[in-house]
Amino acid sequence: MHNANEIAPDARVSLIVCTRNRKGFAQKLVESVLAGNEVPDEIVVVDQSDGADADLMAFARAPHARPCEIRYSPTRSRGLSAARNEGVRTARHRILVFVDDDMLATPTWFQALVSSLRESGTRAVVTGQVRPSTPEIPGGFAPSLKTDEESAVFEGRISQEVLYPNNMVLARDAFDDVGFFDERLGAGTRRFPGAEDNDFCFRLLVAGYRIVYDPRAVLFHRAWRSEDDFFGLQWRYARGQGAFYAKHLSVRDPYMLRRLSRDVLSRCSSIVRQLVGDRRHAASNAIFVAGILSAVVQWLLTERLLRPRHDHHGAD
Repeated sequence: MHNANEIAPDARVSLIVCTRNRKGFAQKLVESVLAGNEVPDEIVVVDQSDGADADLMAFARAPHARPCEIRYSPTRSRGLSAARNEGVRTARHRILVFVDDDMLATPTWFQALVSSLRESGTRAVVTGQVRPSTPEIPGGFAPSLKTDEESAVFEGRISQEVLYPNNMVLARDAFDDVGFFDERLGAGTRRFPGAEDNDFCFRLLVAGYRIVYDPRAVLFHRAWRSEDDFFGLQWRYARGQGAFYAKHLSVRDPYMLRRLSRDVLSRCSSIVRQLVGDRRHAASNAIFVAGILSAVVQWLLTERLLRPRHDHHGAD
């Protein structure tokens, strides 16, 4: 008999991929997963594209050499958080792996990530290394990278963002404990298009979970975005981050206010230093500060004052 915190060696694994209007991306990712040393028991592709992807559907239905069922699930929902939540509800197995559609798996990635969770137990969430790929266009870049070579474990209230759902594994039990991704936050949402990962991480840590960073679980983030996308991406991330801060602000507990203040003051200090020799990053920090503060105000007005009672947006 296994301890409640342990994961049975034969526990089956679902991999969840969310995609929207990126023709060919999800298929290329799945192909890289299937080429790995080990593969999941099933892959669930939640597709929010404007129209069903016939090629991806055919690929999912075609026979594959590896023992992995591929389930293609088109949906009319919008937003990455909603898609991930649908993936959780659709997946059949206890261990859930999350990866974004613009990633490419290394041969040992899946095995390393899942093995780390089996070693860590159900009260842990494991995240791995995210490296940039070779640029696919001139000036192409990849955001949301994590390239530290040292493993780490994070517990309790910390002052940094340490969870990367584009490379993450956890037991389904975690969603029973802390709720789903908040569908008001994250890519694809209109007002607060970011920080659903930071919100989920914070709720996990408050609930007593450990975030384990295992650098052996390596994915490559495709560098397909152009330089023209950079400032817009910073604005969207900042709007999400500001909403995250505002969501957890409390008059009784200054913790999140301190985090908000440190973030804004640090970026303002960087702007002053960068104005002379690094105007691009100075502009990026200025955009981030404006995005954070505008989102804090908007969240407090629309989500606190106009909705004083707790409502359900996938977070429960």
